[in-house]
Amino acid sequence: MNETTHRRPAAALAALFLASAFGASSREPQLYVSNELPNTVSVVSPRTNAVVATIQVGHRPRGMALSPDKRTVYVALGQDDALGVIDVASGRMTGTIPANRDPELVVLSPDGKTAYVSNEEIAHASAIDLATGKTLFSTPVGVEPEGMAVSRDGAKVYVTAETNNTVSVLDAKTGRLLHTLHVGDNPRTIAFTPDGARAWVSAEAGGNVTVIDVAADSVVGQFPIRDGKTKPVRIAFAPDGRLAYITEGAAASVSVVDVAKRVVIDSIAVGRRPWGIALSPDGRWLYTADGRSNTVSVIDTKTRKVVTAVPVGERPNDLLYIP
Repeated sequence: MNETTHRRPAAALAALFLASAFGASSREPQLYVSNELPNTVSVVSPRTNAVVATIQVGHRPRGMALSPDKRTVYVALGQDDALGVIDVASGRMTGTIPANRDPELVVLSPDGKTAYVSNEEIAHASAIDLATGKTLFSTPVGVEPEGMAVSRDGAKVYVTAETNNTVSVLDAKTGRLLHTLHVGDNPRTIAFTPDGARAWVSAEAGGNVTVIDVAADSVVGQFPIRDGKTKPVRIAFAPDGRLAYITEGAAASVSVVDVAKRVVIDSIAVGRRPWGIALSPDGRWLYTADGRSNTVSVIDTKTRKVVTAVPVGERPNDLLYIP
């Protein structure tokens, strides 16, 4: 993608996008945005930076995950106690899968057969067999679990607990608790570096990031995000692993972090209360779900400036880039 594509007439490109996205063999990229209050997922074209479709889903959509074959999106429906199943080719929700009480975020096993969800209200993490809808395990993990991540080898699941200030490490097959790690106050997100060797945990109230060695499941460091008061939430790593981008809800900004030095090197102003974050596969374009502005900010990572803000539904929460 280059800057020229962003100047094309939106209407013409939107029509082209819809034709290719829903049925053609060569699909255009898509950006999914979960909107909590209208119970929808907005489909944004990264070519035009415009909403080209709106998918009606269940109640309170939040976290989303993409199947390995990129044909299916699973969205956590907090008030339906379910995962919504969206067919990417048709742009329609085709069904739901029970996901225990109040699922918030969802991640998939590397083979795409199992979904892992954080069940906030009941303080559990659950594993669901996507083929059968059967719950494989449901494990207590601390109060207000939210962030979810699966190790690269698929052997371990990591879950943050906001009230306990911990990360629970579970056996991905059995749900057995392997370790409990203490991190910053009010941990929200856990994200792996591209090489899978480290996990970063954002602490919203603590204003910092804790670094975990994945092989040893031990805390190896912690560093602040700016003045510690910006309330960092979600994390995305550049494909080469040199930079990380962190949404800061209270500051209405994104911090750019030098991964090796573990220091903030820049800050990008976006919309109000940015939560979700996504990067294009080449790392050129960064997107934030601005929960109180009802927009998605589109950032050029070369200039580190917002090029446009795309109006979406009310309370956008999560973002998912589909190549």
